[in-house]
Amino acid sequence: MAAQEIVENIPDARATLRNEPVQARSAARLSALLDAAAGIVNEIGYERLTTAMVAERAGASIGTVYRYFPDRIAVLQALAARNLERVLESATLEVLNERHETWTSALGASFSVLVEAFRNEPGFRGLRVGDVLDLRPATLDRTFNSIVSDRLLDALIARFGFTDSAQLRFRFETAIEISDAMATRAFARDPQGDKAFLDAGRDVVKQLLAQDFGRP
Repeated sequence: MAAQEIVENIPDARATLRNEPVQARSAARLSALLDAAAGIVNEIGYERLTTAMVAERAGASIGTVYRYFPDRIAVLQALAARNLERVLESATLEVLNERHETWTSALGASFSVLVEAFRNEPGFRGLRVGDVLDLRPATLDRTFNSIVSDRLLDALIARFGFTDSAQLRFRFETAIEISDAMATRAFARDPQGDKAFLDAGRDVVKQLLAQDFGRP
């Protein structure tokens, strides 16, 4: 996804940028800044990140950073939005993939996308999608997990023809919260993820949703 599109699917997230990039060169520069920020978060955590560090890592001037971001929080917001969109796009494609003949296979594959992001996406384990602290734009009243939940459930409904309902939405969002919590615990001290916690997360989610989706 192009850098200028990072925030288009996240309501009001574009407000974190001073200037939306409109040319390929600007888009590449923004991507480089976010890549630099991700590397820093990966090494020392989001708490210690500064705009000066981002500029130095990206080989850019501090003025270039401030051209796009008013402060370090805006940098983290944009990085979190990119993390979210990357995970959502890959997870949704897995759910819609026709090679998955059951909802458990499709949902399990989407969970694996999250696991791979923890393992391989620079900065993801430290920042995730910004839920580790309040990085949401002030006008966004939904949690990031609720955005993930709605997108994935829409894909499951489209793929398998489940009947939508408020109760299903709530139960599915609960499942997403459990998946996120279990994955976070699995990677708390193990960079590859504690398999016992990852498997337990999958099992709990399957049991929770079986009452709505049925047992495959």
